[in-house]
Amino acid sequence: MSSPNPDTRQKILQAAADLLSEGSGTGVRMSDIAKRAGISRQAVYLHFANRADLLIGATFYVDELKDSDARLAPSRAAKTGRERLDAFIEAWAGYLPEIYPIGRALIDMSPTDEEARSAWAQRMQDMREGCEAAINALKRDGDLASGMPAPQATDLLWTLLLLPNWEHLTQTCGWSQKQYLKHITATARRLFVMGA
Repeated sequence: MSSPNPDTRQKILQAAADLLSEGSGTGVRMSDIAKRAGISRQAVYLHFANRADLLIGATFYVDELKDSDARLAPSRAAKTGRERLDAFIEAWAGYLPEIYPIGRALIDMSPTDEEARSAWAQRMQDMREGCEAAINALKRDGDLASGMPAPQATDLLWTLLLLPNWEHLTQTCGWSQKQYLKHITATARRLFVMGA
């Protein structure tokens, strides 16, 4: 048996990302992805064991295309917890408009689609780890606001930065991206940084 072709895998991931971005929350089936990629449905299964794996893979593929590692590099290299918090929020806030179509599609599909729910939950858990690293850096420096244990601070920062909150402020309330970044950063500093 021959090994799967990496070019075909990339076509599949691109097709899945495109369909999710265009779908406005409608279900994206393996057959739809295969058709968009110009291959058979069976060929899709040579690369992905199931639809959940493919949807998760599509979110990682978008991360790769958008170079999320480079975006997060300033946060990971920050010398202080305060710098790390600001850099993480800036990286994530800048990324939200770019992943919004896929995120919104997966969120909309989630109530009736376990695989879409799983794919989005996986990505949000990864984002939570970034929040946890920023909070732990503040705690390490002795700069975490008193009265809030690090796990609860992590949960609160994670909730503050969720895509539906960004969507509400920018799409419903009409905030600009610049306003969102400014106010969400200031709010996070007041909540989590000692003496801010």
